[in-house]
Amino acid sequence: MGRSSAEPAGASTDEELMRRAAAGDSAAFDEFGHRFRPRLSGLARRLTKNSSDAEELVQETLLKAWRNAARFDATRGCVATFVFTIARNVATDQWRRSAVRPVTEAMPEHGEPAGRVAAPEMSDALITGLAVADALGRLSSTHREVVELAYFGGLSQSELAERLGIPLGTVKTRTFHALKALRAELSGVHQ
Repeated sequence: MGRSSAEPAGASTDEELMRRAAAGDSAAFDEFGHRFRPRLSGLARRLTKNSSDAEELVQETLLKAWRNAARFDATRGCVATFVFTIARNVATDQWRRSAVRPVTEAMPEHGEPAGRVAAPEMSDALITGLAVADALGRLSSTHREVVELAYFGGLSQSELAERLGIPLGTVKTRTFHALKALRAELSGVHQ
């Protein structure tokens, strides 16, 4: 896992960055921030209702990931999962801090006042969704197509075979291997 398709061939993997960060390599921190800031920013914008809370979430997450780099264990998951878990915890802390403050803003129709972080349950679902989307992006185009059409498009395997113009047995084999690859990406273990 570790290397995204947009990453230059000579760049460090996510796991290498974590090892370098744990050893105190400040250049790794810059590369780590450059790599994870866009994904964290997207997550933060979804979890928070304003840009200052989103930026605070990103900064605090990157700092905590850097400080806790030595605690990263590749056998327990990939670096992205480690970082998104930290982001979820930071978002939950932000939400709790904002929940104890007196609310002076008007409540919108759909729940949280403006400027509040989404409820922790919502952030868990969002982080899981982002992790799945990230893992899907790392699959081959053939595997990604089968998963997206079956699970997001709602097509049966017979419908997939017809739509893709391939035998049903091929669809079943691709689906099996695609789900196996997706599980490996989500767990950070290459099969």
